[in-house]
Amino acid sequence: MEASTEAARLPVRVSTWDKIRGYIGEYGLIALLLAMPIIYGIQDISQDGSLARLGNNVVDGLSNGAIWALVALGYTLVYGIIELINFAHGEVFMIGSLVSAGLFGTLGLTAATGLGGLILGLLLTMVLAMLASGSLNTMIERVGYRPLRNAPRLAPLITAVGFSFILQNVGILWIGGSPEGIPDLIDAQKELFAIGGVSVSQGDVLAVAATIPLVLLLTTFVGQSRLGRAMRATAQDPEAARLMGINVDTTISLTFLLGGLLAGAAGLIYALYQTTIWFFQGFTAGLIAFTAAVMGGIGNLQGAVLGGFVIGIIQQISDNRIGGEWTPAIVFAYLVLIMVFRPQGLLGEQTREAG
Repeated sequence: MEASTEAARLPVRVSTWDKIRGYIGEYGLIALLLAMPIIYGIQDISQDGSLARLGNNVVDGLSNGAIWALVALGYTLVYGIIELINFAHGEVFMIGSLVSAGLFGTLGLTAATGLGGLILGLLLTMVLAMLASGSLNTMIERVGYRPLRNAPRLAPLITAVGFSFILQNVGILWIGGSPEGIPDLIDAQKELFAIGGVSVSQGDVLAVAATIPLVLLLTTFVGQSRLGRAMRATAQDPEAARLMGINVDTTISLTFLLGGLLAGAAGLIYALYQTTIWFFQGFTAGLIAFTAAVMGGIGNLQGAVLGGFVIGIIQQISDNRIGGEWTPAIVFAYLVLIMVFRPQGLLGEQTREAG
């Protein structure tokens, strides 16, 4: 007892690096995130006397970030529940785009379709694409992950990679190995309005307007519904949740279903915004969205959304100012710096420890 008391009195050694991280703190992270916009904003004012170019970068970044946010939510939902990185999630998003494009033809949707028919057709397409991706994600969990629930962690991880390659080949069989253009149903690049030289297109409005209600519905469901409480209990302690009468397997399947539904919606928005689909789009989108989930705080819904928007803006500024070939390096440099100074991510949800 005396030894324990004496040990408690010993000073805790803090490394120089920990001190530096403490000094930089939250304000340093804010400065890091704002560095690119501030630098290029000053440059624009000095050259053109206007922030219009930067404003357009931010608007385009927000619309792209909205898509990444929806995909990132699927990663963070699954990791928050079973601490699994579902590498097949990007391909589930890709299947959502392919289903959407197929439904455009099936429903006869073209650029000449009237406004009322177009709205109804796109709503029906969104519902069916979400159901297709949600069902696919649930099937992957039931067939590939549930039998490996108690296996070493490497087994489900390799299985996820395997499903990713399988779905990529499904995409190749579906549309071929080259990018395929689809009808521009909403005239995505058409300017809807402009403020101070900052142009907002119809595609920008669609991406953000479709994402916000879905995010709000998800956070409300997880935060207030009975099933949402079961998800949070399972994420905190699966064994305790099971003892309290929660069907853990059903709850995990529900989590995969929700992630797949959001991926399907993102697939439709991506198809409408980019007017191009490709079997390989899921790999790129999945990598970006996973990065967004980690940057925001893996397991945190709000963090995934924030990470998606942050990466979308960084990407757009980098593409426009530095060059697209440098964008992946810049995005991951931001990720590394954020992880160094705040390992839990921007919003830092603390996940349960593995038993």
